[in-house]
Amino acid sequence: MDSKRIINERLEAHLETIRNIMADEGLVETIRAVVGEIVSCFRNGGKVYFCGNGGSAADAQHLAAEFSGRFYLDRETLPAEALHCNTSYLTAVSNDYSFDIIYARLIKGLGQKGDMLVGLSTSGNSLNIIKAFEICREKGIQTIGFTGENGGKMRQLSDYLINIPASDTPRIQEAHITIGHIICELVETTLFAKS
Repeated sequence: MDSKRIINERLEAHLETIRNIMADEGLVETIRAVVGEIVSCFRNGGKVYFCGNGGSAADAQHLAAEFSGRFYLDRETLPAEALHCNTSYLTAVSNDYSFDIIYARLIKGLGQKGDMLVGLSTSGNSLNIIKAFEICREKGIQTIGFTGENGGKMRQLSDYLINIPASDTPRIQEAHITIGHIICELVETTLFAKS
C-alpha cells in the first residue's frame, strides 16, 4: 500500500469539496441565511437542537457544545442541545417503540415554536431525522438539514438545506463540521463581539 499517495489523494479530495462549496454561491448564501436565523432564534429566546446518527451524531453533539459552551469568545451560554445524549431515553424508546422515532418523540416533547432543529445525515435519508423534521413542520420549528449532494428525503423537509457537493461520506462529514464551525463563529460574533 502506498500510504503517502492515499494521504495526498484524501487531502486533495477534501480540498476539492471545500472549493466546490466556495464556488456554489447559492450554498454560501444558504449558510449566511442560517447564521441569521440562528441569531434570531437565540435573540428571541429559542433553543437550537441537533441530531444525527453515528459520526453525524458526534458532529451534532460537537456543534451543540460549541454553542452551549463557547467557541472563540468568553461569553454567556447559548441554549443548544444534542438530542441523543440521554442513553437511557434512547435505549428505552428504541426498545419499547422504535429507533425510528427517537428524535421525533423528543422534539415533540421539548421543542417549541421558535426553536430550531439541525439534522445531520450524509445521505439525507435517516428515517429518525425525517420523522423529527415532520414533527417540526407541525410545531412551527425551523429545520436545517446538513446532507450530501442530493439532499435525500430531507431536501423536501428542510427549511434550509446545506447539501455538500460530494458523495463520499468522510468528505461530507468533514465539510459539515467545517461549515458548522463557521456558523458557530459567526453566530457568536454577531451576538457577543464588542463593536
